[in-house]
Amino acid sequence: MTFLIVTVAWAAHIRLFQVIVHIDDCLALLNLACMMLITFLPYTFSLMATFPENVLGILLFCGCVMVIGVIQSVIVLYAFSRPFLLNEQIQISENLTYYKHHILKVIMRVPIMCFFASIFSFIFFQLSYVLLAIVIFLPYISQSLKWCRSKETPDSMLFYTYLPNEPLSKERVEAFSDGVYAIVATLLILDICEDNVPDPTVVQKQFGGSLVAALQAYGPEYLAYFGSFATVGLLWFVHHSLFLHVTKATRFMGLLNTFSLAFVGGLPLAYQLTHEFPRNSQNELEAIQISCVIVFFAGIFQLSIWVVALYNEQETLHPYVWYGGREHVFMLAKLALYPCVALGTFFLSCILSKFSTSIFHLMEITVPFAFLVLRLLVRIGVALLRFLFCPNRATTA
Repeated sequence: MTFLIVTVAWAAHIRLFQVIVHIDDCLALLNLACMMLITFLPYTFSLMATFPENVLGILLFCGCVMVIGVIQSVIVLYAFSRPFLLNEQIQISENLTYYKHHILKVIMRVPIMCFFASIFSFIFFQLSYVLLAIVIFLPYISQSLKWCRSKETPDSMLFYTYLPNEPLSKERVEAFSDGVYAIVATLLILDICEDNVPDPTVVQKQFGGSLVAALQAYGPEYLAYFGSFATVGLLWFVHHSLFLHVTKATRFMGLLNTFSLAFVGGLPLAYQLTHEFPRNSQNELEAIQISCVIVFFAGIFQLSIWVVALYNEQETLHPYVWYGGREHVFMLAKLALYPCVALGTFFLSCILSKFSTSIFHLMEITVPFAFLVLRLLVRIGVALLRFLFCPNRATTA
C-alpha cells in the first residue's frame, strides 16, 4: 500500500512538471522540500504497520501528504505568477486562471482525503485505511465521474485531453520501472553481503581457519541469492521486451505496471524467507509458497499489461506485433512463463512438501534456460502452423 501511494504521489508530481517546464531557484527549493517529505512517507507507513492501534503513525502519514499538497499548491501559484515558467501551450492560453484553479483542485484532492482519514483515525481507524486505499484509485474514480457528466465546457474538454490528466509517457513508465528493478537487485546484494559474510573468529574456531568450509555452510543462502537475482533480472528483461513493442502506455497499463512493480519489490522478502526457517518445517513450506505467490503476481500483472495492449493494439503497439504476428506469439509465451512456472511450483510444493525448497530453487535456476528453449519452440510451432494452414506459402519460403 505504501508503494502504491508513493507511486501515485510520484506520478502526480511528474504531471505537475509537465505543466511547469522551467525551474528557478525558488521552485528548486520547494521541489526539494516536496521530495524530502515523499521519501519520508515509507517511514510513517512503517509506524502505521508496526503500531496499528496507535494513531500517531497515520497522523504523521496524513500530515506529510497534506504538507506535500500545500507545497505543490505553492509551486502552482508561484509558477502561474510567472507565466514564462509554464508550458508554452498554457502560456498562450487566454484562460490561465481556469488552468490554475483546475490544477489546484486536482492537487488538493489527495490532501483532503488524508485530512478526513486523520479525523477518522480518532473515531474508527479502519475507515482511515479505506480512505487511503481510495487515494490509489482516485484518478480512475475521477475519470469515471467525468465520463458520467452530461455536459462539459470547451475549456474543460481542452484541459482533460492535455498533459495533467493524461497517462504518463512510455519513457517515464520505463524509467520508473528500471529504477525499481535496480533498487530490488541492490537490496538482494546488500542482504547477502550483510548477513552471509563469515566472522573471522567463527571461521577460526569452528572451521579451523578454512574459509572454504565456512562458506559451504552458507550454501543455501547463496543458492537463494542467485535464484532470486536471476528472477529479478529475467522479470526486468521481459518488462523491457514488452515495452519495446509498446508505443504508448495507457492509464490502465500504468496501473497494472505499478501492481507488478509492487510484487517485484517483494522479491527481497522472498529471498529472505526461502532460507530463514529450518529444513522440512511447516514454516519453510509456507515461506516457499509465499515466494511463489510473489513471483506469480509479479508476472501475471506483466501479462495483463500485454493483454490490455493487445486490446488497444492499433493505439498502443507497433504494427509488426499486431495480433497474429510471430513476435506477438513469442511475447505472449515469454510473459506467461513465470506465472505458469510459479503456479506449477506452488502446487508441486504442496504435493512434495519435503522437497519444496529444492523444487523452488530448481525453478529459479532453470527458468533462464527455459527462455532459450521457448524461443525455439515458438519458432517450430509457428513454422508448423504455417505449413499446415498455408502449405503453398511455406513451400515458396
